[in-house]
Amino acid sequence: MATRWGICSAGKISHDFSVALRTLTPGDHEIVAVAARDLLHAEEFAKKHNIPRAYGSYNELANDPDIDVVYIGTIHPYHLATGKLFMNSQKNVLIEKPLAMNSREVQELITVAQDNGVFFMEAIWTRFFPASLELRRLLGQGEVGDVQMVRADLGAPLTHIPRFAERKLGGGAVLDLGIYSLQFILMVFNGERPESIHATGNCIDTGVDGTAVMVLKFSGNRLAISTCSITTTLSCEAVISGTKGTIKIPNHMWCPTSLEVNGKEVQFPLPEPDMPLNFKNSTGLRYEAEEVRHCLLKGLKESPGMPWAHSSLSAELIDEARRQMGVTYDQDNIQ
Repeated sequence: MATRWGICSAGKISHDFSVALRTLTPGDHEIVAVAARDLLHAEEFAKKHNIPRAYGSYNELANDPDIDVVYIGTIHPYHLATGKLFMNSQKNVLIEKPLAMNSREVQELITVAQDNGVFFMEAIWTRFFPASLELRRLLGQGEVGDVQMVRADLGAPLTHIPRFAERKLGGGAVLDLGIYSLQFILMVFNGERPESIHATGNCIDTGVDGTAVMVLKFSGNRLAISTCSITTTLSCEAVISGTKGTIKIPNHMWCPTSLEVNGKEVQFPLPEPDMPLNFKNSTGLRYEAEEVRHCLLKGLKESPGMPWAHSSLSAELIDEARRQMGVTYDQDNIQ
């Protein structure tokens, strides 16, 4: 029986997600409806992706009885409102990263999910790539011994894109890109809370952070360094250093298709899309969609691979990093 999807927002990432679903086993996933803030946009999206229903409001999508789960592809300042709308309508949800603007909003979403008894996951797609699954397997069997240091970098010149640079749109390096490097670090350390986090960086003229470096210290003197930037090109690599060797994601750490294990590289190719994509390696969105389907079939309310506790912890760490750098959003002032 197909998992029936509703798509909230007819933007670029929703396009890529819809394309990715078509790379999966026919009959396992079906997009039933799409909603946008204007009907014409939704209808254009529906025609392009052969979706039977198009709605000009999110409320109409929330009231559709034939949907198992909603993919929320809005920008993150709208995640709290849209997430609450669909979960209060008894819809399971997959919400794009970052889950919300701050840890208070993340906790509010978790509470709404608990109150309604629905499945809810932050769309940290990196966690479900075959390369990431293999990385976790290797760590679990002690391939590189005891992990001592993790480094994760992600950055590119992106200030010309409003959603990366504008405060009102939730811009800033840490919130939009640092979420990937922090979640990678938390994955390696199994969701352990660090003993300390020290953040420094610089801000651009819009008041958001342009480049940020975060140093996290974990128990046993283990360290992690997260570097992110919307002004500078970084390596976009991740390296795990242990007492017996290293594991490296040589490029595209947020959507990995290869691993270097003690110098030996293994490839994990992605399926080809049936139409052009907006973002790098976007057919890899298929893996988080499969995770959602498996969780729903098992009756789970959260994913073991991306549990609520990891979303909550990363939001707290981002809040603290922003505090240390003096970056605030309007949502931080709501009591």
